[in-house]
Amino acid sequence: MAIGFMEVQLLKAKGLCDTDIFGRMDPYAVIQYNGEEQRSSVAKGQGRNPAWNEKFVFKVQYPTQSKSYKIFLRIMDKDFLSADDFVGQAIVYVEDVLAIGVEKGAAELKPTKFRVIRADQSYCGEIDVGVSFKIKKQFYNQLSRLSSVVERVAFNHVVVGSIPTDGE
Repeated sequence: MAIGFMEVQLLKAKGLCDTDIFGRMDPYAVIQYNGEEQRSSVAKGQGRNPAWNEKFVFKVQYPTQSKSYKIFLRIMDKDFLSADDFVGQAIVYVEDVLAIGVEKGAAELKPTKFRVIRADQSYCGEIDVGVSFKIKKQFYNQLSRLSSVVERVAFNHVVVGSIPTDGE
């Protein structure tokens, strides 16, 4: 098992469904990974096309027993006189980013557009998100040493084990 840090880059959203009858929405995002939640700032008055340009860092273990490698992005509209409104949700699958990051030390999913889906499963705009993963250096060094030991053992087994003896 490897431990590292996953950075989620929340850039902007476009074409969100407006939940306010009067005025403009004040959207924010709740970013959830493996039970941990972080929240963006409120894009006050930015309506259907907010820009956040924020980064969030999660400590990550890979692989895990839950095998749930999804980032949930819930878009909410901040209301001051009532409960905040749910605008929609996007899901980012990050298993490949984590697996490559463990193998190579780091991996990145460049900013990509993901569909925002409402509670009724209808389309409600898109959100731009990037993800990067870096394995914690001490674990990467241990993993590299272990990998080279395994390669040497495998090489020695193949080379030494394949030398014919007089009895064969």
